[in-house]
Order: sequence, then C-alpha cells, then structure tokens
Amino acid sequence: MLLCFVALSITASARQSVAIMTDDWVQGLGWSKTFIGSGQSVAFIVIALVSPVSGGLVDRYDVRILLTGGLSLVAFGLLGFAAFPSTALYVIGYGVIGGIGIALASMHVMSAAIARLISDRRGLAIGIADSGSTVGQVITVPLLTMALAWFSWRWGLSFMGLACLLMAILIWVVLKPAKPIHAESHTASDKAEGVGSQLKALLLSPVFHILFWSFFICGVTTTGAVETHFLPYAAFCGFPPVPASGVYGLTMAMNFAGMMGAGYLADKMNRPLLLGLIYLARSISFIVLLNVGTSYEMMTLFAFIFGIFDYSTVPVTASLVASHLGLRTMGLSMGLISGGHALGGALGAFLGGYLFDIFLRYSEMWWTTFGLAVAAGLMCFFIRENRVLKSGGVPAFAG
Repeated sequence: MLLCFVALSITASARQSVAIMTDDWVQGLGWSKTFIGSGQSVAFIVIALVSPVSGGLVDRYDVRILLTGGLSLVAFGLLGFAAFPSTALYVIGYGVIGGIGIALASMHVMSAAIARLISDRRGLAIGIADSGSTVGQVITVPLLTMALAWFSWRWGLSFMGLACLLMAILIWVVLKPAKPIHAESHTASDKAEGVGSQLKALLLSPVFHILFWSFFICGVTTTGAVETHFLPYAAFCGFPPVPASGVYGLTMAMNFAGMMGAGYLADKMNRPLLLGLIYLARSISFIVLLNVGTSYEMMTLFAFIFGIFDYSTVPVTASLVASHLGLRTMGLSMGLISGGHALGGALGAFLGGYLFDIFLRYSEMWWTTFGLAVAAGLMCFFIRENRVLKSGGVPAFAG
C-alpha cells in the first residue's frame, strides 16, 4: 500500500512539473505559454484515451506489468526531454510517452493492486493509497521546486525521472504477482451484456450526461486551470517559487480533508444537492484568486477553499454513478466520465496559456473558471435523488 501511495505521489508530481517549470521554459527556451499549455493538453488527451484501455488491461494482466511499465514510460519521457530539450521531445516525451505512463500508473490501476493484496478493510486501504495523488504532493512538489531553485529545471526533471524508475523497480520486486481481477469479481451474468448495449444505455441517460459534463468542467477548473496555471500565476503576482509551492501543498492537503468529508456527507444527505454545492463553493475560490494581488493571506485563503472543494467531487460523483447508472456498468461509466475530466483538463491547460498570451494576464481565465463552476453546480441540481435516508442517516434506495 505504501508503494502505491508513493508511486501515485510521484506520477501526480510528474504531471504537475509543467506548472512548476513554465516560467523557466518561457525565459530559457523562449517558448510561449500557449505552446507549453498545448503540450500539457496533449498529455491530458492521451491520458483520456488510454485510461479506459488500462482499466480493461487490469482484468487481463498482472498489475505489476502495468505499474512498472507506466512508471518506466514516465521516467523515459522525462529523462529524454531533460537530456535533449526541444519542442518535439516535449510533446512526444512528456505529452505522449509520459501521458501513456501516467494513465497506466493511475488511481484505478493502483486500486487494483491494493485490492489483490488486502482483503480486510479493502476500501479504506484503497482510499489511503489513492490519496497519494493529493497528500503526497505536499512533499514532492516543494522538493521539486527546491531542486529547480538550487539546480535547474533539467536536473529537477531528471530527479523526477529517476524516482519513477526506482519506484518501477521496487514495485516489480516487492509487489507479488496477482491473478486477474475478473477471476474473482466478474460473473457470467456480468459478461452477458455487451459493451455496445451498455454504452448505448449510458448515452441515452440524462444523468450520465449531467455527470459527464459536470466532471468535464471539473477537469477544466482543476487539472487544466489550477494545476497547470496556479504556480505561473503566483509567479506573475510576485510570489517566490518555494512559498508558492508551499501554498500549493496546502491545497493538496485540503484535498484529502475534502475527499473524506464529501464521502461522509454523501451517505448522510441529498447527493445531487451536495455535488452542486461543491461546485458553487469552488466558484467562490476563483473570486478570491482574482483578488489575490500581492497578499499571501489571500493566496492561502484560496488554497484553503479550493482545496476543500477540489477532489471532493470524486466520491459524490462515484456514488451517483453507482446508484443512478448501476454497478454493472460502473467501470465503463467511470472510465468515460474520467476521460471527460482529462479532456476538460486538456482544454483548461490550453485555454489558460492562450488567454494569457492574448491579454498578458490571468483574469480572463479565472472569470471563465468561475462561470463554468457555477454552470456545473446548477447542472447537478437537475439530478433527482433516488434514495431515502432512514433514521441515523443510513441510506435506503427508493423503489
């Protein structure tokens, strides 16, 4: 479990490395922020395309192959770009090769690894391991920023690539081979319904479209806008790299609290209402961000608010998928919805750089994310809750 936690922390930090190094690339390589954001968008698109495939591969192959292969690809992409920095290697090394690697060593693959190792309190173990994508960055992102300050961005990427390679070796040696998931979880009745008919049913479901497009907006406002452009925006406001990365680390820490709190509340209250309120609360954080100026306190306030309402959409969305779209199609549903999130991230990453290059400021980007977050919140209110809560807050499904 610890290996998966650390591995997810490293891959999440590798994805975040673009935001940390944007200004260095603009000054040292002469790249525009539109191009840098476009490279990040390529990575998100690749992740969106590969994630459903990697979910299917987990059922057929030893999970060690996916995790080791994914981490090795991330290492290869980062080390290649660090050794020979060019526009082509940025897009191919980081965007394509790194994107494939990140998709192979992602949360749903990590969850499969934990599920095969731990049977008692498996859900809690998976939650702790997956939180490496947020909590782990509290440590790894500041370390990467310090490496950038003390050495250079090429050394920082090299350290990250070597860390991925080391984790790949450790996982291959320490993680025991496991039989495919379908051997213990898929029944004949589960296989009877074809993917085509499942996909058709999903596309005809209004609930699926609301969850898909709200999660697409989630990707624009989080992975695309904040994870890619927050640190460059902090530098634009005059904050030094290390303090700015510390504020970003606070955001990651609050993500964990938000995830746990939203998961608890999802069992206690109306979930469409909860999900809509989360998006609306997130929109307020962008108003705070617009008024940061040079105030470290305002930047910290943004990190606190945004952090709580960032990953908190995940458990509520997953709960609604299970109850409204069905457990039998949950894998396909979440794969498609997660792909939409990655595509939203691609749009947000590109849009932030594009708008900055036009207006030479970030205000238009943050107003756009504010409006989109409000739209996502209002959208969720059209979902009807299909359960009633018994005394004590225990859910029971109607009908």
